[in-house]
Amino acid sequence: MKKYNAVIFDMDGVIFDSEKMYMECCIQAAKIFGAENIEKVVLSCIGVNTENTFRIYREAYGDDFPLEEFWKEATGRFAEMAQDGLLPVKEGAQALLSFLREKNIPLALASSTRTEMVLRELKAAGLDGYFDVITGGDMTSKSKPEPDIFLLAAEKLGVSAADCIIIEDSFNGVRAARAAGAFVIMVPDIAQPDDEMKMAADLILPSLVEVREKITELIL
Repeated sequence: MKKYNAVIFDMDGVIFDSEKMYMECCIQAAKIFGAENIEKVVLSCIGVNTENTFRIYREAYGDDFPLEEFWKEATGRFAEMAQDGLLPVKEGAQALLSFLREKNIPLALASSTRTEMVLRELKAAGLDGYFDVITGGDMTSKSKPEPDIFLLAAEKLGVSAADCIIIEDSFNGVRAARAAGAFVIMVPDIAQPDDEMKMAADLILPSLVEVREKITELIL
């Protein structure tokens, strides 16, 4: 069995149990601005950067929709909770990070969220010291499902993406990790894996607790 020498984490839905919270913020904002079927639109945006999120919203609601005002309302609600340290950390996340750090495994975080917000959320949760490299969605021109953010994270770690394990929850994230050539572990959050995901991911595990149990077989 091939052994891997670095691990790259997604953040929302993997480290933080934040996607349900973000969905609720969007639902509340949608009530203000009259956006119908918001749950479906938000699901299609999971794992993509802000630029592509805006494109998806415009396709769904048209150019006349007050997107900037909606976005400010939804993200403002979410940011307030994040700054107050209210983002719940996923079960097993800190134990897994501590274990990998003890093993001296290089760690990166690759999130579609803007870098500034990533750093703020990690610091609020006391998780900012675990990662050797942090890449945000504003650091690459192409969003997931393109592999650019994972390739950048691997490059900054000084390793090949093919020698990395990538832990993702979203469909777009799994697609990007597969395109990067990494070993892909999917830990589903809101969106449950379909046949495509079952083919694209090397492992599908219910939580980071199981990842911690399995990963000893995969790392150097």
